[in-house]
Amino acid sequence: MEWRELVSAREAEVLAAIRGHQSNAQIAAQLHLSVRTVESHVASLLRKAGVPDRRTLAALAENPPNSGLPEFPTSFVGRAEECAAVAEALDSARLVSLVGAGGMGKTRLAVEVAASLTEDAVFVDLIPVRAGGVGQAIAQTLGVVERPPGTPVDAVIDRLRAQQTLLVLDNCEHVIAEVGAQVARILQLCPQTTILATSRERLAVPGERLLQVPSLGTDAQRLFLDRARSVDPDLIADPAAVERLCSALDGMPLAIELVAGRTASLGVDGVGAALDDLLRLISGGRGPDHRHHSLGDVIGWSLDLLTDEERLLFRRLGVFVGGFDLDAVTALNPELSIGAAADLLGRLVDRSLVVLRRVGPSTRWSLLETIRAVALHQLTTSGENIHPRYLQWAANTAAQLEARLAELSAAEFDAVASDLRNALSQATSTSTAYRLARSLARLSFGRGLVVGARELYCVAAELAPDSGVAAEDLAAGASVALAISDGMSAFELLMRAAGRAEAAGDRVAQARALASAVVAARRFSMSFSDPVPQDRLLALSAEASALGASDPRSVALLAMAKAWVSGQTPLAPDLELSRTAVTAARRTGDAALVLGALDALGTALANAGELRQAHRLSDERLRLAAGASRFEPAVAAELVDLFHVASTSALAAGDLPAAAAIAEQAERDGPSTHPAIVAPRLIRLHGLSGRFDEALVQADVLWDGWLTATTAGPESELSSLRGDWPSSAAAIVAMVHGLRGDIPRFEEWRSRARRMAGVDNAAGSLGLAAPAAFVDARVAIQTGQYADAAGLVAAAFAAFPEKWWFAYAHAAGAELAVVAGLPDAGERLVEAESAAVENDWAAACLLRAKGRQAGDPRLIAESAARWEQLGAQFELAVTLQLVFQ
Repeated sequence: MEWRELVSAREAEVLAAIRGHQSNAQIAAQLHLSVRTVESHVASLLRKAGVPDRRTLAALAENPPNSGLPEFPTSFVGRAEECAAVAEALDSARLVSLVGAGGMGKTRLAVEVAASLTEDAVFVDLIPVRAGGVGQAIAQTLGVVERPPGTPVDAVIDRLRAQQTLLVLDNCEHVIAEVGAQVARILQLCPQTTILATSRERLAVPGERLLQVPSLGTDAQRLFLDRARSVDPDLIADPAAVERLCSALDGMPLAIELVAGRTASLGVDGVGAALDDLLRLISGGRGPDHRHHSLGDVIGWSLDLLTDEERLLFRRLGVFVGGFDLDAVTALNPELSIGAAADLLGRLVDRSLVVLRRVGPSTRWSLLETIRAVALHQLTTSGENIHPRYLQWAANTAAQLEARLAELSAAEFDAVASDLRNALSQATSTSTAYRLARSLARLSFGRGLVVGARELYCVAAELAPDSGVAAEDLAAGASVALAISDGMSAFELLMRAAGRAEAAGDRVAQARALASAVVAARRFSMSFSDPVPQDRLLALSAEASALGASDPRSVALLAMAKAWVSGQTPLAPDLELSRTAVTAARRTGDAALVLGALDALGTALANAGELRQAHRLSDERLRLAAGASRFEPAVAAELVDLFHVASTSALAAGDLPAAAAIAEQAERDGPSTHPAIVAPRLIRLHGLSGRFDEALVQADVLWDGWLTATTAGPESELSSLRGDWPSSAAAIVAMVHGLRGDIPRFEEWRSRARRMAGVDNAAGSLGLAAPAAFVDARVAIQTGQYADAAGLVAAAFAAFPEKWWFAYAHAAGAELAVVAGLPDAGERLVEAESAAVENDWAAACLLRAKGRQAGDPRLIAESAARWEQLGAQFELAVTLQLVFQ
C-alpha cells in the first residue's frame, strides 16, 4: 500500500503546509490547531512515509514517487538483436541481468525492452543509493512504507506478492551483495514478479540469466551520425573515417555519443586526429548522471569499487595494447602466484573491466581500448615504471615463439604481435631490446610481413651491441628486401653493412657484404630505378677481393659477384665463372648460397640457348629448396626467385606439364607472394596451354598490380613489376585475344605490353622482343592475315640476346612462312630446327608446319599427339582440324 493512502484528511493538510516549508507554529495558526497537535501529525507522517526527518518529508511531498520508466531526449539506435535476446530471456527466466562495461548502454537497452513489454514496469535507479539503502529505494519507488517491526523490503514484498510486475533495477554494481540478497527474497516470495537488472557484474543469484551487452557493431556508425547531426545538421562525413572512429572507440555507445558531440567544434577529421588522447577527447558531456560526463567518470565509478590489489592489477594491464594470458599477467606482477593472478583477473572480468576471449582451446583476456586509456592514465599518474618488466616479457615471449617457428601458427603470433611491437617501440638501447628486435624480425618474416621484417632488422642493427653484429642484421634485412625482389633496397642495406663491418675492423664481413651488393645490383637490376653502373660494380668486386677473405663462404660470394659483374648485360652472368661459383658454393653446404649460384649458372645456360639444361638445373634447385628452411630470409629470397625462374625455365623448354606442376608446388609450398607477382607465370602457362579463360582472369590481376606498382615506393612488394619481365605475360594475353578473333583487345594488350616494357617498339626491349614476335606470328597464322607475313617472319628470326622465348618465335615464324607461302619457307623450317631441339612446344609446332608444307597428314597427326602430351588444348584442337580436313 502506498503511504499516502494511509494519510488522514487533517494529515494531508499538514503535509501540504510542510511542502510549503511552514513551521509548526505557522501550520498551527493556519489550521487553528495547537502546536502540540501539529507535532503529533508530523510524527505520524514521518512514521507513515518511512523517512527520518522533516526535510526529507517535505522533499517527498514535493516529488511524489515515480515508478515509471525514464524518458530519453534522444532516439534509440540499433540493438535489434539484443532487444530480441533480452525479451526472449525474460520470457523464460524471472531474473535477467544485463552485464557489461560502463558506457555500453545497459540502462537504455533495459528501458527500451521493458517499455516494449509493458506500460507498468517499475524502474529503480540505484545510482544514489548506498549500502543499506536498496530496500528503501525500491520501497520509495513503489510508494510503500515499512510497518515496524517490518523492513522496507517486507513492504515491497507485500506490494508485489499479489500482482504481476516487471521490476527494473538499474546500476546494481556498487551495492551488488545487498541487491542480490533482496532480489533473492523477492523472487522467492513474489512469484509474479520478473526482474531485469543492469550491472557491471553479475548478481550471483540462483536462476539468474546473464546477457553480456556487447559493443555496437555496424549500428555504431548510425549512432555517431545521428548524434553528430543533432549538433551539426549540415555534417558531411566520410563513411570510412566514421568507421575508423567508431572502431577506435570500441563501439561503446557513451564514448560515441560524447565524441559525436564534439564534431560541431572539431569536425570528424579533428576528432579523428585527437584519438591518441581518448581521456581528453571523451569528455564534456552534460546531463543528470555525472558518471556519464566523461570516460574517466564512467570507468572511475567502477574503479571506486575495486580493492587495492584489483586496482593495482588493473592499471598494470593498461600496458597491453592487445590481449594477454596468465603468463603475461604474472610477468608484470611477479609478486602474484598464478592462482592469485587468476583470482584477481576473474574479479576484474566480473566487474566488466576486462574482457575474456577464448581463442580455440586457449584463454586470453583484453581491455577495451576506451577502458585501457583509463588504466594507462592510472599507471602514468601512479609513477610506477612497469616498462622493464613489459620489455622482458616481450623479449622472452618472442624468443619462445622463435624457437618453434617452424610449427608456429599465424594465430599464435598475431595474438601477441602488437604487444611485442609496442614494447620494442618504447625500448631504449639495451640487450633485452636487441633480443626482442632480432626475434621479432624473424617472426614477422615467418608470418609473411616482409616490409615490417626488413624494418625490424634495421632496428636491430641500431640496437646491436657492436658494428659487426649490426652488419649481420643489415645483411639479413637485405635478404628480406630481395624476398620481394627489391634489389635497390638490398643494395643500399648491404653497402651500409659493409660500412659497419669496416668500422668494426671485420674484413670478412665487409668482403661478404660488398660481394653480395654486387650480386644484388646485377641479379635484381630490374628493380632499380637507376641501375648501378657496371664500372662501379667492378670496383666494388675488386675491393671485396682485395680484403683477402679466404673462408669458403666468402670465396663463394666473391665468385658469384665476379660471375655476375663480368657479363655484358646485368642479367647475363659469365657461363664459366658461374660454373666456378657453383663449385665454390657447394663446398660451403649453405643452401641459400648454392641456390643462388645455381641461378647464375641457369641464367647463363639459358642465355647460351641451352634451354633444356637450364630447365634441368631449375629442377635441381627445386629439390634442394625442399630441404631448406624457408624462415631464413636468405633462403626465402631464393625461393621467391626459384619458383619464378623454374616456371620460366620449364616454359622456355616448352615443358608445359612441368610448368603446371611447378605452379601447383609454388601455391602449396612457396612463400607468400602478392597475386600480381604470381600472375605473369600463370598467364604464360595458361595461355600456352589453351586455358584462355584462366589466363584472362590473371590478366586483370596483373594489370591492376602493374598500375599500382607504377606509383608504389621501392619498399612495396609490387616494385619488381616495374621491370620489363611482366611484359611477356601481357603479350600472351594479347595472343589469347588474337586467337579468339578479338582484334581490338589484341591491339590493346600489345600496347600494354610495350607500356610495361617501357618501349615504343617491342623489338627494342630485351624481355619483350622475342615473345612479341612469337605472338604476332602465331596470331597471323590463326587469323590468316598474311599481308605483312614476311616482316613478321623476319622479326621472329631476329637475333634475340635473351633466349627464353626464341624457340617459340622461331617455330611460329617458320609455320607462318609455310602458310603464307613465302619463298624462304623451307629455309625457315631448317633454321628453326635448333629451336625444336631445345623446346617441346616448338618441336610440336615445327612438325605441324612441316606437315602443312608437305601435305603429310602423318606429320600433322604426330604433331597432334605431341600437343596432347603437352596439354596444349587450343593447339591440339587446331591441329586436329587439319588432320580431318
